[in-house]
Amino acid sequence: MSPEDGSIDPVSGASDLPRRGVVLSIHIAGSAGEKTTSLPEVRAVAGKGLEGDRYFNEKGTYSVTPGPDREVTFIEEEVLQALRSERGIDLAPEECRRNLVTSGISLAELVGKEFRVGGVTLRGIRICEPCAYLESLTTPGVLQALVHRGGLRAQVLTDGVIRTGDAIWAL
Repeated sequence: MSPEDGSIDPVSGASDLPRRGVVLSIHIAGSAGEKTTSLPEVRAVAGKGLEGDRYFNEKGTYSVTPGPDREVTFIEEEVLQALRSERGIDLAPEECRRNLVTSGISLAELVGKEFRVGGVTLRGIRICEPCAYLESLTTPGVLQALVHRGGLRAQVLTDGVIRTGDAIWAL
């Protein structure tokens, strides 16, 4: 049994990790405003982000203010489901402008912590609050609906490949 299959906590040795999740889908866009492309896997580069993504290429809307919080973004599938049921907003994973869609883990709990996605180590930087630009690319009401639950911004600490189906766990 290993952390990759979610059976053993890599720090405490405990089983059935309470903060274990999974990557459901991966999305990148080559430049600002471009529709995202769904991929089965993507290469993460420490200090740079996800290969081929707009912020990796320094072609994102906010690339003029670079920082580690631009390297990779996450959102919970559970939040996308809540948007549908609570607000009638059907925001597909590829429309939410986040790189990784997850399930089974509270992303807010990863702020300020190191965690793994498959074989890649990341650090949660801050909550990924929505902006008016996101709403302009999607649908009215998205900005308000995602306040305080728009996902996580993270920094890539080690190089590696992230795949759909990869486990996510806090270190």
